[in-house]
Amino acid sequence: MIKLGGIFDLEAKEAYLSNLKEKIADPSLWDNNKKTTSLMKEISLCEKDINLRKKLSEKANDIKIIFEFFNDGQIDEKEFQDETQQLAKLIKEFELKLILNSKNDSKDAIISIHPGAGGTESQDWAQMLYRMYSMWSESKGFKFNAIDFQAGDEAGIKDCTIEIAGDYAYGLLQSEIGVHRLVRISPFDSNSRRHTSFASVSVFPSIDEDVEIEINPKDLRIDTFRSSGAGGQHVNKTDSAIRITHLPTGTVTQCQTQRSQHKNKEQALKVLKSKLYQLEIEKQEQSKKLLEGEKKDIAWGNQIRSYVFHPYNMIKDHRTKFEVGNVKSVMDGNIDDFMYSYLLDKMEKNK
Repeated sequence: MIKLGGIFDLEAKEAYLSNLKEKIADPSLWDNNKKTTSLMKEISLCEKDINLRKKLSEKANDIKIIFEFFNDGQIDEKEFQDETQQLAKLIKEFELKLILNSKNDSKDAIISIHPGAGGTESQDWAQMLYRMYSMWSESKGFKFNAIDFQAGDEAGIKDCTIEIAGDYAYGLLQSEIGVHRLVRISPFDSNSRRHTSFASVSVFPSIDEDVEIEINPKDLRIDTFRSSGAGGQHVNKTDSAIRITHLPTGTVTQCQTQRSQHKNKEQALKVLKSKLYQLEIEKQEQSKKLLEGEKKDIAWGNQIRSYVFHPYNMIKDHRTKFEVGNVKSVMDGNIDDFMYSYLLDKMEKNK
């Protein structure tokens, strides 16, 4: 049997899980719903981590035996390759878990997509990105919830805010922060000319209920307006949509997807707290120069990724130089390889 120690130390992980379960068994803990929810999530993540380590260890030992069978001619090359590909997939998944070890990496994510200049062209591009993240989220089994969605006048979206809930959603989606550039033959140009469009993507960790973010009500300006999104007869008949402005920082959030003004306010406040939390993190990290590169990228003209549909097919990440020729696959949500290359590159730079 192959012995895997160090990062594969299952005994230490299982001891840690046992300690967590002892805590959750304390009846007094259940008086505090916030702590209970946070602890239950930590237990779930720990159990999944242990299961992954066990699967990886078992597969590594299986490969040793299968290799002997292959050398003896008892199995063919395809079967051997299938087994090694499964091992490679597990190694990649485990490597990602090792990289995603920062405080907020395991949290849910809040994404904002803003079209650049260009009217309908950029608004349509923003909606294409919205669809891409929706399909990526679905492939992961994550929950995808539109908090705010403002449709464009002709096509696309003027602005949107989404919450994606799932294990390590924020850690993975950090790779998407910045400006995304599209080059294509415009479907809105009667002369079929090539157009370049831009859209900006921002990502924030969705803070847990046990994280205290103090907001002085006097620092908030709360405006109501009539929803312009989906909602049937309810739309434009009541001022249910909410816009909240945090006056000291100028941070603005809004929600208009719920019929209830109260629910829209709750969602808008949640996004506001997440944005203020991220601002505080960035202040702390800037002193260590860990986020300096990302902040420079989030500026018009400094695209992190180009999506070229014409005159050739290519999607290229300008930070890592990773590129893919199958544009349809990427736009259908297959962006894991971009995330993986970005996180590896970030890890190398931070060593």
